[in-house]
Amino acid sequence: MQPSGTALDADWLGACRGAVAGLRDVLAAHPRTRQRAVETGDRGEGGDRTLVIDEGAEHAVFAQLDALHAAGHRFTAVSEERGEVDYGGAGGSGVRVVIDPIDGSLNAKRLMPHYALSIAVADGPTMADVAFAYVFDFGAGEEWTARRGEGAQLDGVPLDPALPERRAADGRLELLGIEQADPQWVAASMDELQAITRRLRVIGAIAVTLCQVAAARLDGMASLRNCRAVDAAAAQLIVREAGGLIAFPRCTGGEPLSAPLDVAARSPVVAARSAETLARLARVPAV
Repeated sequence: MQPSGTALDADWLGACRGAVAGLRDVLAAHPRTRQRAVETGDRGEGGDRTLVIDEGAEHAVFAQLDALHAAGHRFTAVSEERGEVDYGGAGGSGVRVVIDPIDGSLNAKRLMPHYALSIAVADGPTMADVAFAYVFDFGAGEEWTARRGEGAQLDGVPLDPALPERRAADGRLELLGIEQADPQWVAASMDELQAITRRLRVIGAIAVTLCQVAAARLDGMASLRNCRAVDAAAAQLIVREAGGLIAFPRCTGGEPLSAPLDVAARSPVVAARSAETLARLARVPAV
């Protein structure tokens, strides 16, 4: 029986924490790089080669989705590995659940922090429609959450939306995060990056890097290549609810949050704590 309300009313926080527990089991069963580097032989809907740990992580998440659907909730899941999976959402609920079981798979494979579970729940087809966000960073053991209009939290403590960016004496940002940092792409962007910031950090997981902007640990973030919604959907809400700004420059259509919630790589993502910095970062060359 369909419960009262919509799938937005489901216990998404509980489901996400259940997925984290399942994912811990997957990682514990594959404790070494040699084990985590094993591929299934398939490619996910996002185009990347699927690791055994990616597949196991997705099973852990979908076990929670199966339980929510069995309880009567209807939604469409959008996952890096499986693509779109209909849980009755095609019947008109409009709720989309956007999942990256392991954001930062290369870090997870090489036993390097950081890597994260990222889950976003939306009541429409674009980034602007995300209503609930969850990112769990297994490297730091940090849980990042946000609900639309209710602020963002780190390990249950509200993030301060008034935190400013920091600038050096010469006016450049103190610390900027970049993602998808292929040396060729970094080289092509270097002139603009040098003009914007004094220091760069590369974490290797888009969701985690965006969360650092939410906590003002980083003064901004830019990806140097088009990213997928599964990488950014949850963390972009966390940034916005924590007082930051987000844009997807190649998907704007006049609106910075018009990027669709699908598996295609459509636009770079940039984040900042001021409109001035966001506009500068949107001009960083990207592949």
